[in-house]
Amino acid sequence: MSPARNPNAAVRASASGLVGTELELRVEGVAHGGWCVARHDERVVFVRHTLPGELVRARITEEASRFLRADAVEVLEASPDRVEAPCPFAGPGRCGGCDWQHASLEAQRRLKGLVVSEQLSRIAKIDRDVEVEELPGAPDGLGWRTRVRFAVDSAGRAGLRRHRSHEIEPIDHCRIAHPRVDALGVAELEWPKVREVEAVASAGTRDTALVVTPEGAKLPPLPEPKASAAVLRRFRNGRVQQVRGRRHIRENAGGREFRVSAAGFWQVHTSAAEVLSEAVVEALAPEPGETGLDLYCGAGLFTAALAESVGSEGRVLGVESDAEAVRDARHNLRDMPWARVEHADTAAQLREWVDMRVDFAVLDPPRAGAGPVVARQLSELRNRRVAYVSCDPATLARDLAAFVEEGYELTGLRAFDSFPMTHHVECLAVLRRD
Repeated sequence: MSPARNPNAAVRASASGLVGTELELRVEGVAHGGWCVARHDERVVFVRHTLPGELVRARITEEASRFLRADAVEVLEASPDRVEAPCPFAGPGRCGGCDWQHASLEAQRRLKGLVVSEQLSRIAKIDRDVEVEELPGAPDGLGWRTRVRFAVDSAGRAGLRRHRSHEIEPIDHCRIAHPRVDALGVAELEWPKVREVEAVASAGTRDTALVVTPEGAKLPPLPEPKASAAVLRRFRNGRVQQVRGRRHIRENAGGREFRVSAAGFWQVHTSAAEVLSEAVVEALAPEPGETGLDLYCGAGLFTAALAESVGSEGRVLGVESDAEAVRDARHNLRDMPWARVEHADTAAQLREWVDMRVDFAVLDPPRAGAGPVVARQLSELRNRRVAYVSCDPATLARDLAAFVEEGYELTGLRAFDSFPMTHHVECLAVLRRD
């Protein structure tokens, strides 16, 4: 066997271990986080820029006692799912924003479904096949992202961070960015003494904004964006200050207009807010006169949809810890007095509501998840229907296990390709209890 076909001979010795050396690897399955799995001796190798079934030459980027991380730098036998990446900045050592540019969209969705299924099985002991649904509006997987955070290097050039690195990849524009984000020209401008620039564009209106984080205490002179946009300054503690134009942008979903802080949270895919809102209402099937909760409610997207369903004889109570989002939600729900939003920590607020009867609840927690305390509190409220929205399959699986411990049963699960070209996937789990 020639050295090129012998995995042991393909290892080039390194005085500091395997980092920087190359291995010839047969790739097996897919793992959470945009990785595929291979094996070298007794260790698992997590490999990026490859696909299951491929034979690749991979350069080791990290070494731990039980596993290695690597980039596939040469494909020796390609998967039929492999395509040419539409972005010239994708690939080993380049931009870390996209994980699957080298895979067909159909394959991306299939791989994401396998990851969700694996996480559910391994963490929650729930066996379920998962099909990831395409969202409308981005048939080629590009131009869907309405919020892009650019990092700025010491020369004032805006770009995107490389994978697991603070290094910045300068780009001309981001291929998955919405056209109105791209029109602002952040990557074409110079940003001296600036740390980050977040470009925001509404999917339903023509509102755009730039949220700038300076390096120091003083905001430096800023370049003029290529298209009209509000400008805000973000402080290190997260506080945001208007510099020019409106503080908020307008978003549309479910036939309603929402006011959202330019620096706040909103679904980044152009159609995700609409699709998820409809899916949550369908899953919970709220009836007139019922009482529901919207935990981690943000600007009130689900609160509004559920309040319309229960009508003025019912009520929907939202909880949100971010003060600006609470102000936005109260503004957005001002025409429905039976919908109320509390500014509080979710677990603390649920303790206040311990004696209340609740018919249904929706949760859309941050990536860290809700945790077992919230699952137990919802159980104590005698709540029978739960819709759990999550963008992280691992924390979703962990929390589903907690709900099962409290007597809930997973009765439905939908997954949406809200983040094409990346490993991220949005899930909606439906839980019920007698």
